Amino acid sequence: MDVQQFDFYLPERLIAQHPLAERTASRLLVLHKQTGEIEHRRFVDLIEYLEAGDVLVLNDSRVLPARLIGEKVDTGAKIEVLLLKSLGDDRWETLVKPGKRVKPGTEISFGDGLLRCTCEAVTESGGRIIKFSYEGIFYEILERLGSMPLPPYIHEQLEDKERYQTVYARESGSAAAPTAGLHFTKEYLAKLEEKGVKLAYITLHVGLGTFRPVSADKIEEHVMHSEYYEMSEETVALIKQAKAAGKRVIAIGTTSCRTLETVGSERNGQLEACSGWTDIFIYPGYEFKVIDGLLTNFHLPKSTLVMLVSALAGREHILQAYKSAVEQEYRFFSFGDAMLII
Repeated sequence: MDVQQFDFYLPERLIAQHPLAERTASRLLVLHKQTGEIEHRRFVDLIEYLEAGDVLVLNDSRVLPARLIGEKVDTGAKIEVLLLKSLGDDRWETLVKPGKRVKPGTEISFGDGLLRCTCEAVTESGGRIIKFSYEGIFYEILERLGSMPLPPYIHEQLEDKERYQTVYARESGSAAAPTAGLHFTKEYLAKLEEKGVKLAYITLHVGLGTFRPVSADKIEEHVMHSEYYEMSEETVALIKQAKAAGKRVIAIGTTSCRTLETVGSERNGQLEACSGWTDIFIYPGYEFKVIDGLLTNFHLPKSTLVMLVSALAGREHILQAYKSAVEQEYRFFSFGDAMLII
C-alpha cells in the first residue's frame, strides 16, 4: 500500500500552537464508520454518544519534562538532551543536539552540577546511551531542571506545563502526551460516570517515535518504534463486563487503542492483565480485536496514525472527514480539536 494514499491538504495555519483556555472547549467531529456520515459538534457533546455500560479506556501515562539543557564539562559548550527511554540503573536512551559534540566518554552537567551524565554509546539510529549521576531523587530533579518536549510542529512556548498533561496522568514515562485525553476535565469525567459510563485505565509510555515520519514508500516496509505498556486486572474485568453485556469499548487516543489491540492480538481477542513492549502497526486490512470506537485528535498527513484511523473507519471515510475538518477550520494535532469514530 502506497504511503501517498494517506496524504491530504493541510494549511499550516490550522496547526494549533497552544491549548484552549478551557480543556472541554474543543470542537468534536463525529464520524460514523459504517456510513461515513459526519457531524460537527462540540467536545462536551461526547456524552450524547455514550451509553451506560460503555467503557472508555484512557492512558494514564505522565509526560516527563524530558528536555534538558546542559553544558559539556570540559568545554562549556551548550548541549540539549532529550530523554527517550529508561534502560534502568540510571541509564537512558536519548537524543542529543548537537550530536557531533557528544561522543562516548563525554560528560555533561545540568543545573550547576545538580545532575550530571556521561555518554556511554551511540545507538544505531544516532541517539546516545547516557548514564546519570546525582544525589537525591532523579524524577524530582528532572521536574526542577527539565522542560516539556513539545512536538516539533509546535513553535510557541507552553506557559503551564500541566496543560501538556492529562488530568488523570499518574505513571511517569512518556516523551509526548497521549493528546486525545487533554480534552477531559475531572468534572467532565465525573459527569460521564454519573451517566453510567465506565472509566478504565491502561499505561503506554509514548515515545518520540510517534512523530517519526514514514520513510518507506510502501507502508508495509515501515518499522514502528517500541513502547512499554501495562494493563491491570481491573481494566480487563471492566472490558470483559462490557463485552458480555453488548456494550462498547472506546479507546481514548491511539495509544490506548494500540495497547488494547496489542494485548488482544497476542491472545486471539482474549484479554488478561499483562505488561510488555509493543511495536504494533495498524493500517487498513487490520481486523480490530477489542475496540469498537475511538476518540482521537487530527493527525499528520501520511502518518502511521492516519493509517490507524483509516483501518478503523476506512481510508475514504477518513480522507473525507479530514477534508471536511480542513474546510471547517478545525484545529489540528496535539492542542487541536477531537474526532470521535463510532
